[in-house]
Amino acid sequence: MSIDQPTSSTTGAKSARMEQRTTQQVKDLIEQAAALLGVNASEFVVSAAARAARQTVQASEVTVLSEHDHAAFLRALNATEPTDRLVELMRLHAEVSAPR
Repeated sequence: MSIDQPTSSTTGAKSARMEQRTTQQVKDLIEQAAALLGVNASEFVVSAAARAARQTVQASEVTVLSEHDHAAFLRALNATEPTDRLVELMRLHAEVSAPR
């Protein structure tokens, strides 16, 4: 039983190596949890670390606004006149992203 759905980052050939130091208490806890899930400690640690890393990266890529802040942001955008450079960039974007 896996603690996380297998992904390309946790399946396949494993050639990269990582080592960490920890206390005996934490090591025992990890081994106990891994045994409860039917995996070895290494698989448990890699899966848990990969999941935490994905969550950390995802959280850094997302900005969440309250409904009030979202409305204020849109009002600010709508109140701004585009510069000539912005108009040119929007035209260029439309040109390069148009389906061919």
